[in-house]
Amino acid sequence: MSSSITLSAATRQNLLSLQDTAAQAATNQNRLATGKKVNSALDSPVNYFTAQSLSTRSGALSSLLDGISNGIQTIQAASKGVDTITNLVKQLQSVVSQAQSNAAQNLPKIVGTQALASSGEATATGKSQHDTALAKTVLGSAVVAADATHTGNLGVAAATANQVQLSAGNNTYTYTIQATDTVNDVVNAINKSGIATASVDSNGLLSVVGTGSDALSVNLGATSGTPPAFAASSAGTQALLGSPTGGTSGVTGGGTSAQRSALVSQFENLRTQIDQAAQDAGYNGINLLNGDKLSIAFNEKTGTAQSNLNVQSNALTSSSLGIGHLADSATAQTGGNFGVQNNSDLTNASNALTNALSSLQSLSSNLGSNLSVVQTRQDFTKNMINVLDTGAANLTNADMNEEAANSQALSTRQSLGISALSLANTAQQGVLQLLR
Repeated sequence: MSSSITLSAATRQNLLSLQDTAAQAATNQNRLATGKKVNSALDSPVNYFTAQSLSTRSGALSSLLDGISNGIQTIQAASKGVDTITNLVKQLQSVVSQAQSNAAQNLPKIVGTQALASSGEATATGKSQHDTALAKTVLGSAVVAADATHTGNLGVAAATANQVQLSAGNNTYTYTIQATDTVNDVVNAINKSGIATASVDSNGLLSVVGTGSDALSVNLGATSGTPPAFAASSAGTQALLGSPTGGTSGVTGGGTSAQRSALVSQFENLRTQIDQAAQDAGYNGINLLNGDKLSIAFNEKTGTAQSNLNVQSNALTSSSLGIGHLADSATAQTGGNFGVQNNSDLTNASNALTNALSSLQSLSSNLGSNLSVVQTRQDFTKNMINVLDTGAANLTNADMNEEAANSQALSTRQSLGISALSLANTAQQGVLQLLR
């Protein structure tokens, strides 16, 4: 036996309205609790899957930020290493500069002891001994004193001593004296040799100073024979130089400077520090100054579609910078090394350090450029993540102000529905009164 309950049309209508309000209230409460208006594909398939795709890409880009950040730190570590090495190279320049400032007591020097012009000749010409000596002609068949009408002649025989030959280390310079050449012409020729510099002092004495620390030889003579050979003339050398300090042959050697010797260990220690600084400039297992390669990915794709930056430089060492070892020697060194007692080598060392600084500046500029690129891409990636997350939120997030207003409206509607349902049942309550 079955029974059923009969409801009036008004009651049923109000009941349905109340049920609909309850369903909307449940949806509203879910949105308020989750903050989303689309929580599953059932809510809105297009919005749900589009937002999910945007969020997936945002997550992939977020995971790349760690790699980008590590890349920035790796480049900065290398840049700091370059800065340190640059300072060390500048300290090496200071060491070389100290050695060069000690050059005067380490240069080979030949000083004549016989004046090229006497004080009597200077009086006769009305000029200083210095000017009188410089004006004398070198070549001649006989010695001629200078006077008011004649510049004078050293009387060097042209047949046997018409050439000046300078020798220092492996370098040789020869100058052929012309018939009308004066002492001043010979001095200028020596100064152009690059091997030595010459001058005549106020007493009319000629001195020749080597530009390097190798033993210096200055001789007059002539070239003859087959093959041609230079034959020194003691008479010619004697006429130009007198009796030179250090021996009648005109050869003397440079001295050894204790101050320069003490600088060798400083130079070598700084050179070692350059190599160690380069080795210590790594970050997270990658050292750009050790020849390692840094690869930074900027998007989530693979293969040719991937955006990335590869940073790699050659291993940085003192040798790769052209900074050789410094030896306590006056002999010119080979293989890029330098002799601290050799002035020419010190000049080479100074030039090498200048070139090293230029190389470091170029490397620093390259690292700075790469760092700027990575930082720019980092900012771009952060902005893209924000755009993607905002786009996904726009598709799925609920408007909390709207939902709060809806909550109030549904609450009011629910109260009104209950009241309407109660009014709809009032007629039935009147029938109940009749039955009592």
